[in-house]
Amino acid sequence: MTVATTNKYPIDWVNVGYFSLIHLAALFALFPGNFSWSAVGLMLALHWVTGALGITLGFHRLVSHRSFQAPKWLEYFLVFCGSLACQGGVLDWVGLHRMHHLYSDTEVDPHDSNSGFWWSHVGWMLHVIPKRSEVPRFTKDIYNDPVYQFLQNNFVLMQVAFGLLLYAIGGWSFVVWGIFVRLVVVFHCTWFVNSATHKFGYISHESNDHSKNCWWVALVTYGEGWHNNHHAYQYSARHGLQWWEFDMTWITIQFLQLIGLATNVKLAPKPTEQSVA
Repeated sequence: MTVATTNKYPIDWVNVGYFSLIHLAALFALFPGNFSWSAVGLMLALHWVTGALGITLGFHRLVSHRSFQAPKWLEYFLVFCGSLACQGGVLDWVGLHRMHHLYSDTEVDPHDSNSGFWWSHVGWMLHVIPKRSEVPRFTKDIYNDPVYQFLQNNFVLMQVAFGLLLYAIGGWSFVVWGIFVRLVVVFHCTWFVNSATHKFGYISHESNDHSKNCWWVALVTYGEGWHNNHHAYQYSARHGLQWWEFDMTWITIQFLQLIGLATNVKLAPKPTEQSVA
């Protein structure tokens, strides 16, 4: 698939407006009156809650790949946190991610990296992708769950309610930093996994695609940047397989395992000597 062929997909104007509005609203952080250190601290804390616990631990390693098991209440909590990242409904997120692994870097991969950095980073979300219609088939294990259905259909309303709560607590600075800046930062951190880790880094395992291990993406995504490892062993709860591949989410899973909240933790075989490509 080449960059030009992506033009066959019509523009999704709802998503264009949605992402544009959030990015434009984040620019209000540049006004001095909207700045406070407490608001910045709130943004960083919520980045961890929605990005690390929600997207990385919940949406990705627990639900998309079932790399470990957790009590249902904890699963629902993590998925709730992920829904506050506003990266679309959880069913769409999980279904499209499972498609990505099945078709990685081919024409039917929703964010095929062969179509260029922009396409795999954000462009694909700004178009009507036919594969979206297959989400129910790829999420049969969770599709009829009423909690998942509620979070799928109401994540925007949840964000509005959360924004009102932050306004009541800390005013507009909390809304600007805790909602809009945080959403934009978590957006791009997550999107770098689709784009940068299929372009930059080293290869340690054969994965039959362009996935690579990228240290700086791993830092901003709590371990997701060890993407070649992940594509080679999709089921593994641990992505950083070498001692220098720091994986904060794996440490979190180890803690949950220690206190009995993570069971049946799946791991890749013992790391072998890395070959750098």
